[in-house]
Amino acid sequence: MNEPLENLYFNWLCAKASHVENPTPSLTYWKLFRVLYSNEFVWLVSGDDSRALDGLELREEFFMESRLPEDPVWESMNCSIFEMLISFSRRAQFAAGETTSFWFWKMIENVGLRDANDASFHEEVVEEILYNFVWRNYDRRGVGGLFPMNNPQHDQRHVEVWYQFCEYLVDQDWPL
Repeated sequence: MNEPLENLYFNWLCAKASHVENPTPSLTYWKLFRVLYSNEFVWLVSGDDSRALDGLELREEFFMESRLPEDPVWESMNCSIFEMLISFSRRAQFAAGETTSFWFWKMIENVGLRDANDASFHEEVVEEILYNFVWRNYDRRGVGGLFPMNNPQHDQRHVEVWYQFCEYLVDQDWPL
């Protein structure tokens, strides 16, 4: 296997998020996935460090599944937004049902990136949306974040992502 470790891992992550492989550019999101992977998930609220650690645990899982030798330098890099979203989607699946892919795409839709497919991709727009998400430049209801709400109990800019999700489930009358 001569493919670089980072490419193997990126493709492994893509498989966790993709519905199915589809060669139609209007239905693929490789460019978005690449930008999500190249941007760091920065946590600003206490508790969100756990979201970053969850994302980093995907690397351990990748090494176990692939049986490749571990690379301490590569493993020590910070968590990407892509890793955080995939790992969080798994937690959401466990807590509220549906699939990992469902929750991944729900968050992509909620943050405003659902139309960022390969056929209509605008990197500067995507980068701005991700910047606003990471630095919590969204409104108090969470609009512009992962879990926009109609009637939040708290200013979502100051709530850790897990509790945003929990409040979102209640706000959306999610069947638990």
